[in-house]
Amino acid sequence: MSLRSAFVQFFLAVSFFVSFAGFGQSVKEVQSFQVAEAKQAVAVDEMYFYVINNSTITKHKKAGGEQVAMWDGTKDGIKHLNSGVVIKGKMYCANTNYPEIPMASSIEIFDVNTMQHIDNHSFGIAEHGSLTWIDQKDGFWWCGFAHYAGKEASEGRDVRWTSVVKFDMEWRQLESWIFPKIIVDLFTPKSNSGGAWGNDNLLYCTGHDEDELYVMKIPKSGFTLEHIATVPAPMHGQGIAMDHWQKNKQIIFGINRAENKIISAEIK
Repeated sequence: MSLRSAFVQFFLAVSFFVSFAGFGQSVKEVQSFQVAEAKQAVAVDEMYFYVINNSTITKHKKAGGEQVAMWDGTKDGIKHLNSGVVIKGKMYCANTNYPEIPMASSIEIFDVNTMQHIDNHSFGIAEHGSLTWIDQKDGFWWCGFAHYAGKEASEGRDVRWTSVVKFDMEWRQLESWIFPKIIVDLFTPKSNSGGAWGNDNLLYCTGHDEDELYVMKIPKSGFTLEHIATVPAPMHGQGIAMDHWQKNKQIIFGINRAENKIISAEIK
């Protein structure tokens, strides 16, 4: 390694440390649950958490983790649910044909009380990419659309095409943003797997495997999300969910797929 290269790496490391220390944020595990189906994501509401696998969703009590219901979409051709969010008694799940090309996506909607599939919104072959997460904030829908590298790449595109798209409540696109290069490099060769808005008006994103959260902000100008910090976290990529039912705390749910665990953690 040349002296110049060593200096550049040292400078970047120091800059990252100063940025992280200045941000002053940490993520500490509160509780974990062993769930065999913990492979893709978790959603959460006031009393329950919902473990999302490729074709199934299981419903569990927050108090103790007991499974109380299950939905299986295998017979309906559901092959790759990515993540979900619970809003006013309905769970909205990102569904794709990953790893097929061309990429196609839909939102599958469930009644969390009955665990029955009740509706669908199809993007079809979406120009944005493969839908990986959904959230709602300030009366708008926010969605993460992934692109991948290597054999999973769409024609002529790679991870740099990954974006966050803002829609109105009728799913009309309003705005979109790309990720900064430093985050794209961390995503590669996979992509942005999870995203959720915090109570602090910051967007928390995950990659595919890394045990960290990428804290982002909508920029004042331009088209690139602002990277606020990279924070070590007990969840290892995949789909995440904010527990907005907690008072005076910011609790995030995620998974560790290697250990089949659902994890809740407090962001301080």
